[in-house]
Amino acid sequence: MRIVSLVPSLTELLFDLGLSDEVVGITKFCVHPAAWFSTKRRVGGTKNVSPDIVYGLRPDLILASKEENVREQVEALQAFARVYVTDVADLRGALAMIREVGRLTERESQASELAEEIEAEFAALVAAPVPAAYFIWRSPWMVAGGDTFISDMMAHAGFTNVYGHLKRYPTVDPAEVTGLALLSSEPYPFKEPHAAELPNARSILVDGEMFSWYGSRLKHAPAYFRALRNSLP
Repeated sequence: MRIVSLVPSLTELLFDLGLSDEVVGITKFCVHPAAWFSTKRRVGGTKNVSPDIVYGLRPDLILASKEENVREQVEALQAFARVYVTDVADLRGALAMIREVGRLTERESQASELAEEIEAEFAALVAAPVPAAYFIWRSPWMVAGGDTFISDMMAHAGFTNVYGHLKRYPTVDPAEVTGLALLSSEPYPFKEPHAAELPNARSILVDGEMFSWYGSRLKHAPAYFRALRNSLP
């Protein structure tokens, strides 16, 4: 089987399922694992996939994401290969997706074991919820709304999304944000100086991969969330 992954978190999942020989193409944002990032053929970015490069790799299976990839580009790829499009909004959906990818790639037992490990680790998380806003972008300032995977991860990590009543990734006025602000490392790479632009909030930097990657990186998220909550005063 020849596989092309257009989703960074799924590329890492394929690696953890032992599919090194099968994966023939990834995007320029598929930074994990590092060995694949430096050796696998790159097919463009998540939003600008090169159909010619993908076609030349002769894939049997392409992994894509409804949120991260462009619909028209994905539909074009369906003309010459099977495309599995993920649409993950919460932990339950992520676990189901991991099992489905295992089935599609003939790694069912490995995927099931991984999903069970992740589920058990998340079940052990216990923390009183702290209200917080999760920022994904600056200029304009954008936050994660309540119908996102990030918002579900916030809940598991022990945070209440103060913008949970809004959908997708709304724009907000940074001057009106109070309380705790989680500044993500991606897609916008927030740094310490950006906290000054939220004058009425208490800002902390967080690892965006832990909140938004819904593949095998989830097995590392509970320990990170626990340490993050313990670091709060």
